[in-house]
Amino acid sequence: MKKLIALVLSAIMALTCVAALAEADPYANLGSYTMMVGHAQPETNPRYISMESFAADVAEKTHGHVTVEVFGNGQLGTEKEMLEQVVGGVIQGMRGGQFDFSPRLLMFTLPFLTNTRAEVTALLQSDLAKKVCAEAEETTGTIILNLCDAGGYRQFSNNAHPITKPDDLKGLKMRTNGMKTIDMTFQAMGANTVSVPYADLYMGLKTSIADGQENPWVNVMGMKFYEVQKYFTQVNYQFHPDPFYVNAAWWNTLPEEFKTIISECATAMGEYNDQLIDENSDAAKQVIIDSGAEVYVPTAEELAAFQEACKPVYEQVVAEGICTQAELDEMLSIVANAK
Repeated sequence: MKKLIALVLSAIMALTCVAALAEADPYANLGSYTMMVGHAQPETNPRYISMESFAADVAEKTHGHVTVEVFGNGQLGTEKEMLEQVVGGVIQGMRGGQFDFSPRLLMFTLPFLTNTRAEVTALLQSDLAKKVCAEAEETTGTIILNLCDAGGYRQFSNNAHPITKPDDLKGLKMRTNGMKTIDMTFQAMGANTVSVPYADLYMGLKTSIADGQENPWVNVMGMKFYEVQKYFTQVNYQFHPDPFYVNAAWWNTLPEEFKTIISECATAMGEYNDQLIDENSDAAKQVIIDSGAEVYVPTAEELAAFQEACKPVYEQVVAEGICTQAELDEMLSIVANAK
């Protein structure tokens, strides 16, 4: 009788332990997964910081069953190379303003399209943005889990002279990352463009491969471009979406529970990223000023001259099929009604 009681008690204890374990780790039977993700930014950049936060959130919420390995600083190559790795399934994800495989995202990079964070957020969370992101799986074999801001509003810099009006760009060799709307914008104002990978840009500016460049304050500070550029202009001419590309074939192997968690963590990551940009842009600008570089802030009339010079870019993106006239009108409506 005592043995029977002992066996019953043991069974009860075992069942209790199993129940406790199941409660402690509801995903114990779902397997484990590793997600390698690359990006090009250094440790002080909002993308780097928010990606590290994303990795920690995913590990916590999946009880360690999904491990996100983040490789920043361009360790895995240029942004284009990393996106190619995602498409090929070599790595599972990358973040960055790389649109070679999803050129329709360029519609959101029109010069002077927005003026405020509310307008940027309204665009990136719009049904139009969701539609464009959904096109990525069919055309590239990737999904875009989140679309946030790649670094804040972008500014001009160069080593020749202050840029206070569009004509000041004439003849300058301005670096681009190969993005059409950057090329179109500079060319509309008479500049020449030269493509230089982000990781090589510091040396490209130092050795005068390019006279100047365009980047947000947080990027300029993080990559120390102010050490090799003398004149900056706060023109706020463009923002870039920051898509989080994930290999669709890998994504589709995940249990639905993990898809939900990773998607929620990606949304939180994007919100944190944009918050960090807003909190750090002014401080980054001050670092640049303190370095001895010259920062020029155009008047409203001077900014209007830049905006007028860039109007042909709007016609070009429609003519080249980046967006339709109806989509352009939709974007302008979204911005006009943003609160």
